[in-house]
Amino acid sequence: MSSTLQQTTAGKVRQFMGAASKQEAKQGIKVGSDIDRYNNQHDLHGGDAEARKEGYADLVNTYYNLATDFYEIGWGQSFHFANKFAGETFNESITRHEYYLAARLGIQPSDSVLDCGCGIGGPLRNLGRFTGASITGVTLNQYQVDRGNGLCTKAGLAPRCKLVKADFHKLPFPDNSFDHVYSIEACCHSPDRADVYREIYRVLKPGGCFVSYEWCLTKKHRDGDAQHMLSKKLIEEGDGLPDMMSTTHCDDSLVKVGFQVVETRDAALDPNPGGEAWYVILTPSFFNLFRLQFTAIGTFFINVFMTCLEALRLAPAGSGKVREMLRQGQLGLVMGGEMGTFTPMYYIHAKKA
Repeated sequence: MSSTLQQTTAGKVRQFMGAASKQEAKQGIKVGSDIDRYNNQHDLHGGDAEARKEGYADLVNTYYNLATDFYEIGWGQSFHFANKFAGETFNESITRHEYYLAARLGIQPSDSVLDCGCGIGGPLRNLGRFTGASITGVTLNQYQVDRGNGLCTKAGLAPRCKLVKADFHKLPFPDNSFDHVYSIEACCHSPDRADVYREIYRVLKPGGCFVSYEWCLTKKHRDGDAQHMLSKKLIEEGDGLPDMMSTTHCDDSLVKVGFQVVETRDAALDPNPGGEAWYVILTPSFFNLFRLQFTAIGTFFINVFMTCLEALRLAPAGSGKVREMLRQGQLGLVMGGEMGTFTPMYYIHAKKA
């Protein structure tokens, strides 16, 4: 194994182990027991989508207790994908993807905006700086609220930009509270998409708009196809999802709760000459330091290191299982992206009359 590969994968392991210890110390959790509970909720021998839907709040909260710091270390503060245009860096593509939503909404400095499913608030802060608007984010996870609000204060955006702990099925805001609402790859954690959209509709002011990037199964997905179903299963297990829905389901749910649909489309299919599809960042490569970890040799080296560190009690028990959970999600996402059966950026734009 080359010294470059050894140094890079060892660095990833150190970051990962630091994140696991950080999660335990800051949240008072035990990685080992939490990852076992999470895996039991998904039942790796087939899974019970109805049971996951019923227990969605605990499923999602447990997932982000385990994954939040790993996402921030490996991905940044904005937990979402974007197609990369020719000449763009990864971070530039992520920011541009967010600014597109602000432009479509026409957000003004005087507006009050809701980020529905905000993570640690990376998009919230980017859009807050870009538009000057007041933006409130909601997330189920208390650790994300604390981390996000600390970052808002550090960025000089508090209290205009803030995070609140809330279930997006039961938003703690009066009717007609917000000029606009957006969501970025978050409503997929819901067991009932129409119920989330109904709450968003309720808190929107008349004339306000809702825009979102949704994780969806595309029209190419076939329930009878083994590879299609494997991709779906891996994505759900690796990304804290109760059950994935189709693009058509999202369209129907918007209409069901009273929205006027302005536009829906799979933004992953937008023309992108010379650019990269959203899933390329997750594919193996020996010529990209981030993607090196997804190669067979990189995965093997990281897993050996993690096993040794857990055995020596230098890393929390269960850290290797968390890494494997995230890796399964990565495999499923790449499969779905390459087959065209899954999109993380089904764009919806709807208006409240």
